[in-house]
Amino acid sequence: MDAHRTRQGIIFAFVAYLIWGIAPAYFKLIKQVPADEILTHRVIWSFFFMLVLLSVSRSWGDVRRVFAQPKKVGMLLVTALLVGGNWLIFIWAINHDHILEASLGYFINPLVNVVLGMLFLRERFRSLQWFAVALAFAGVLVQVWIFGSVPVIAIGLSLTFAFYGLLRKKIGVDSQTGMLIETLWLLPVAAIYLFFIAHSPTSNLAANPWSLDLLLMAAGIITTIPLLFFTAAAARLKLSTLGFFQYLGPTLMFLLAVVFYGETVHPSQLITFGFIWVGLLFFIGDALYTQGRLRRGRSGHSAA
Repeated sequence: MDAHRTRQGIIFAFVAYLIWGIAPAYFKLIKQVPADEILTHRVIWSFFFMLVLLSVSRSWGDVRRVFAQPKKVGMLLVTALLVGGNWLIFIWAINHDHILEASLGYFINPLVNVVLGMLFLRERFRSLQWFAVALAFAGVLVQVWIFGSVPVIAIGLSLTFAFYGLLRKKIGVDSQTGMLIETLWLLPVAAIYLFFIAHSPTSNLAANPWSLDLLLMAAGIITTIPLLFFTAAAARLKLSTLGFFQYLGPTLMFLLAVVFYGETVHPSQLITFGFIWVGLLFFIGDALYTQGRLRRGRSGHSAA
């Protein structure tokens, strides 16, 4: 049963990070809309999409069971604020041509996951993992020390998403129910802001082209599908293992930024990327070596 859950987790993680990797292409299509407005659309349409999904899957019993546990509902407010902050930083970065720094944040994130797994979930921390984290930390310090620039977007994205994954794993709520309650927490603020506070050329949906309104509504699907896959994967995999798959997303984002959107890699970013990529190579090598040793150990035990 554990092997089956692990295989499921691997598939879910792969799909989640694949979609996240190409998500900037979607947000580029609506870059004329302010980031705060796009965030409100992500929240509102994600909530209604979850209502439909839970009705189709007939999972309302799970929702009622979670609402009977006020502590979990309260913890989902914290995760809602974390994921909302992550969404806002990400949208702003894409709309202001900072896809490279956003990808840097998600390159750092697997290493942050390892640290959080050690600190809060008592997962073992091997020597090469220590070295990989130290290299990533050194890369950020070099950028700050030599070039005087702090990768605020990268650090913000990596920390908010790492803590989101940690808390969702500890809360132990299924992905659909958790997503519904998180968007429900954010829904009143999003609706009030969009309909009563926001004032821009795109804030009036009735005055927008229908094509733009459809793209804004699609924010619910673009947001919800990968997050559901991610939370399902987080419930089935070790946090450190989950981090292994996150290289796919930022790699695709990096390629989009450089190849399709013409962003330039500045010297400070190049040095930081270099440190983190070397750290990730050590991290991947350690993971592959450890998995191979475990397989050999099981094979030897079976033969005996």
